[in-house]
Amino acid sequence: MLEPILIVFAAVLLIVGVVGSILPVLPGPPLSWLGLLVLKFVPSASLKLSWSVIIIIGLFTLVVFILDNFLPLWSTKKMGGSQKVVWGAGIGFLAGFWFGPLGVIFGPFVGALIAGIISGSHLKPALKHASGAFIGFFTGVVLKFINLGVIVYWFVRVLV
Repeated sequence: MLEPILIVFAAVLLIVGVVGSILPVLPGPPLSWLGLLVLKFVPSASLKLSWSVIIIIGLFTLVVFILDNFLPLWSTKKMGGSQKVVWGAGIGFLAGFWFGPLGVIFGPFVGALIAGIISGSHLKPALKHASGAFIGFFTGVVLKFINLGVIVYWFVRVLV
């Protein structure tokens, strides 16, 4: 009786985590990892999923979570940009989300560029700052999806 409820709860956490990896409002990979952790407590699945796998993926998820929050700021600062440029990249990503894959790819760059110009930078430095924000933001997204790929792989492997 409890087993189907745990599986559904774990799947909901996994799905919300995937959505959270796209929308920066939710901590995506940690939520997906929690789904994997819940799956560990499903009696029929517990033998297929070791604690060492849970811990290793959890540590990887923690590193990705920290890097995802640190990389855009670091790369923007490395290129001479400000916190406003990082916010511009995030807003650009959200706006770009509505324009499909190209919007997701180029939205952070355009948002950071606009934020750089609004905050008083000339075009050339603003382009440099936007490049830094884009590189950091995009690297974080790639790391999150690698992390999610590992989590989804184990999730499916345990249930199949």
